[in-house]
Amino acid sequence: MHFQSIPVLRIFDEEKAKQFYVDFLGMSIDWEHRFEENFPIYMQLSRDNLVFHLSEHSGDCTPGSKVFVNTPDIDGLYKELSEKTYKYNKPGIEIAAWGDRTMTLTDPFSNKILFNEVKVSS
Repeated sequence: MHFQSIPVLRIFDEEKAKQFYVDFLGMSIDWEHRFEENFPIYMQLSRDNLVFHLSEHSGDCTPGSKVFVNTPDIDGLYKELSEKTYKYNKPGIEIAAWGDRTMTLTDPFSNKILFNEVKVSS
């Protein structure tokens, strides 16, 4: 059996969301959906096996959520993001209370993405 979790994050502005998730985080838009013109957007973004759904629909989820994402290369991600000119977020690596190295990014809608470095067994 194979499971995949896809968090749904609340957004309020499609352009600000794309600036953060596509331009800054380097995700790709897989698809977008609106029931009709001038309706809220619902979209899927991905990068490698990381997948998010973003929704402008008020009943889908609550702003200010937190997503925990394991990654084997936090230094590479930090370097990539630090070299971008996104003025609203300057990432930093911290040591979490449980001892792992982490980096928390906050999107324009107060959703937090906590990247947690996992040790890869050889």
